[in-house]
Amino acid sequence: MQIPGFHLSLGVEDLPWRATSYPGVDWYLLASEGEDGGTEEGATVLIRMAPGRGYPAHRHLGIEEVLVLAGGYRDHLGEHLAGSYLRYPAGSEHIPIALGDKGQPDSPANPACVLFACARGGTELLSQGAGE
Repeated sequence: MQIPGFHLSLGVEDLPWRATSYPGVDWYLLASEGEDGGTEEGATVLIRMAPGRGYPAHRHLGIEEVLVLAGGYRDHLGEHLAGSYLRYPAGSEHIPIALGDKGQPDSPANPACVLFACARGGTELLSQGAGE
């Protein structure tokens, strides 16, 4: 028996991004590990951070795996460019900030950072302010 596949291809600019409470940081939910679609227990998402913008300090309650699809970001481990794969262990903390100049618009020379991320077990915010 052959089951035909289904393939959908969209540019990241065409996705219905959801704004976060942090300026310049949006996300798109791909899958949820929580009941009723909640993300508290973990999720697989696309994250888009405008140049120079970031996510506040947080701790991973489970393993987080990240693949940088476009642009790049920095944290305490260094700079991570498109194509980089990172695996953060449970209990790890970081403040990811997109590379680039937040005073300038997205452009080929100043791209947004787009991540594919799987966070198991959820995250705990350590500060309310966005990483900038």
